[in-house]
Amino acid sequence: MAKYTDDFKVMVVREYLEGKIGYKRLAEKHGVKSKKQVINWVNAYKKFGMEGLFRKKKNASYSVHFKLDVLSFMKRTGASQTETALHFGLTNPSMLADWKKKFLEGGTEALSNPKGRPIMPDKVRNVKKIQKPTAQDKMTREQKLERENELLRLEVEYLKKLRAFQIDPDGYLEKHKQRYHSNSKKNFN
Repeated sequence: MAKYTDDFKVMVVREYLEGKIGYKRLAEKHGVKSKKQVINWVNAYKKFGMEGLFRKKKNASYSVHFKLDVLSFMKRTGASQTETALHFGLTNPSMLADWKKKFLEGGTEALSNPKGRPIMPDKVRNVKKIQKPTAQDKMTREQKLERENELLRLEVEYLKKLRAFQIDPDGYLEKHKQRYHSNSKKNFN
């Protein structure tokens, strides 16, 4: 994936906002892989100003509950990834597709897995090192069961919210409107 400097993003967005050239031609002109990337930059700029264009310097970590809220919102409202990301103050809409895929494949537990590439096994690296026990290995049976219970509670909570929304979408959205609004501000700053 190509990384673009903050100055480059600002230049492209300003050029678009001048109104002389569209998304597709602008992407071609500057060698941006997809017009969708330019659209995301422009939307982020319109919603959050310059801050919306600057990528976060540290890797943000989101709770499973927050991820479930975001996915639930997207499903309930039918909002696109870009609209949902803007609503919650997220600068990377494609991250939502990853969360959705993980949830559909592995449920809530898949959402709690740390991001990044898994460690390669010793055989592949041709390095013989003593394996240190991970935190998962050190967990007692009781701790593992407590963790599984918590994940199941989160999944049940998500499904209850989904069902409540399906029964009365307008009432549910009105009831939870303030909470979603406060989540987006809390995670954006």
